[in-house]
Amino acid sequence: MNQHMRPEPVPFIDIAAQRRRLGKTIDEAVARVLAHCQFINGPEVTALEAALAKFSGARHVVSCASGTDALLMVLMAKQVGPGDAVLCPSFTFCATGEAVALTGATPVFVDVDEATFNIDAGSLTRGIATARHRGLKPRAVIPVDLFGQSADHDAIAAIAASEGLFVLDDAAQGFGASYQGRRLGTFGLATATSFFPAKPLGCFGDGGAIFTDDDGLAETLRSIRVHGQGADKYDNVRLGLTGRLDTIQAAVLIEKLKIFEDEIAARNAVAARYSRGLGNLVTVPRLAPGCTSVWAQYTIRLPQGVDRDGFAAALKAQGIPTAIYYTRSMHQQTAYRDFPVADGGLPVSERLSNDVISLPMHAYLDAPTQARIIEAVRGALSA
Repeated sequence: MNQHMRPEPVPFIDIAAQRRRLGKTIDEAVARVLAHCQFINGPEVTALEAALAKFSGARHVVSCASGTDALLMVLMAKQVGPGDAVLCPSFTFCATGEAVALTGATPVFVDVDEATFNIDAGSLTRGIATARHRGLKPRAVIPVDLFGQSADHDAIAAIAASEGLFVLDDAAQGFGASYQGRRLGTFGLATATSFFPAKPLGCFGDGGAIFTDDDGLAETLRSIRVHGQGADKYDNVRLGLTGRLDTIQAAVLIEKLKIFEDEIAARNAVAARYSRGLGNLVTVPRLAPGCTSVWAQYTIRLPQGVDRDGFAAALKAQGIPTAIYYTRSMHQQTAYRDFPVADGGLPVSERLSNDVISLPMHAYLDAPTQARIIEAVRGALSA
């Protein structure tokens, strides 16, 4: 096939289509910041926090520099540190366990549910026992709302309450989703999210936020965000970070939040088309009862015996990108392989790392382009 005949490549996430839809609104929002020059803690930061609180139902929103900082700041506020254990799923992006390790505490990795990819309650219970057996003090659990679907927050809350742990919800991929009719942001002690550009609600750089109903925690987080400052900026009352969200990013997010609900509906329509088109060929994602997803990724599992690299190459030749989240679960990665895992091992996480692959997913994936992707998947599987 000569170069001119190559199929037009499909974007994995189409940020440009969203940019066209928003037209000049973001340009104008950024221009307002460039005019007032309050690049740190400008008025847009406060306005965004209020808009996010209204959207999520959380009493307090503390914006910050990234999703990783969001997790780390909550752990710092709760004085989690050496000798403490924090339970995390292994099948997640490394930031979940990284934030724990950065405090000096020990991440203890637990397994996930095969159908939802989210933390498995039985493995969580075993992980808590493993931590205690090792002489660690279990302090917290960080469930992850992976690929956009809410974790089973009732089951997690029940275990956490009986074991004396606090819950820090990692909604870096799940903000905008709901559980039992309530939006994420109001479960557990606090919820962390990310506004990385590829996320369903993303800015044009790094950004994040923490949601909580706890007044004291919110106050501490605002101090940690600025080097641990007290009433006087030169009397720092605790260790902190440079954890602020840029005013320009807040301005971008204010405009994007206005169309977010519409985009979530579009993402769900895209997921439904994939499910109809591929459900008889591959294992498609399944929503648990009472859960919704914002479909940060559309992750399928290939049938046993299918060569994943060959499958990806066949799609790439058709101009269709894929991605693998995650080729290695956290407990299999060099920096994390010496941390404890729940008794019984993490067989599901290991299986998923071997057979998952993600297809293009965004709010602007039109039906003809999606039909082309589905056709290419069918072709690659029958080759």
